[in-house]
Amino acid sequence: MSYQTFTVQVEEHIAHLQLNRPDACNAMNKAFWQEFPDALRKLDAEAEARVLVISSVGKHFSAGMDLEIFTQPDPQMFNGEAGRRAEAMRRLVLQLQECFTLLESIRIPVISAIQGGCIGGALDLVCATDMRYCTDNAYFTVKETELGMTADLGTLQRLPQLIPSGLARELAYTARKMDATEAKNAGLVNQTFPTQEALLDAVMSTAATIAAQSPLAVTGCKQMMNYARDHSVSDSLSYMATWQAGMFQPEDMLQTFSAKMSGKPADFKPLRKVIAPFTAE
Repeated sequence: MSYQTFTVQVEEHIAHLQLNRPDACNAMNKAFWQEFPDALRKLDAEAEARVLVISSVGKHFSAGMDLEIFTQPDPQMFNGEAGRRAEAMRRLVLQLQECFTLLESIRIPVISAIQGGCIGGALDLVCATDMRYCTDNAYFTVKETELGMTADLGTLQRLPQLIPSGLARELAYTARKMDATEAKNAGLVNQTFPTQEALLDAVMSTAATIAAQSPLAVTGCKQMMNYARDHSVSDSLSYMATWQAGMFQPEDMLQTFSAKMSGKPADFKPLRKVIAPFTAE
């Protein structure tokens, strides 16, 4: 897969998507919003990758939305009849939100590796990933408030699920920076590392451990925990029972037992590819 705003590689069942516009602080330009969801859907459809790592090159993870989005807007965005203009704006925001919601809906876990600034839209992105790790010099900020707008791509909905609500509100209302130590103490990131190299080494090690597990078991974990976040314990337990009734099969467990006895890695079957309805695989 070849893209302008990032690179994507898949090796040993680990996909690595790396933002590569360091001169622009990896800001999310118009091309990014077209390419990012396309890459996620292709990784999910191909089912070769069993975990996705998102990182970036340069001093900062990402400065968020590129200023070109604001300085060169679609002329139709602020013109025309008010009701239709508002409907179009709502649809645009929903489309942009879906770019990051895909991080939750694809079948594989997503890990973000963050160095330097994680600003505005970048915070929207990492809040939608399954796990976050960062360097000691990383910081996080809800920059939109400082710019005179309300963050609209997921931070305000997901951040209070990851850290205490009062702290999430403080960050949103003030637009102040949260440094790596505070992010670790609050639970936003799992671990911090002194350098980007150490960060990527650790994240890739974690990704390799995930990729070695049954992909069916791992995707089940992701889907069940995402469901539980948005539903009651009772509803979530019921859904878990329904999932298990259909998805629990002995083959992967037998693979695990055989691997432990032989001392060799288990050879799990991949998830099936996502194909168009009634299309031969």
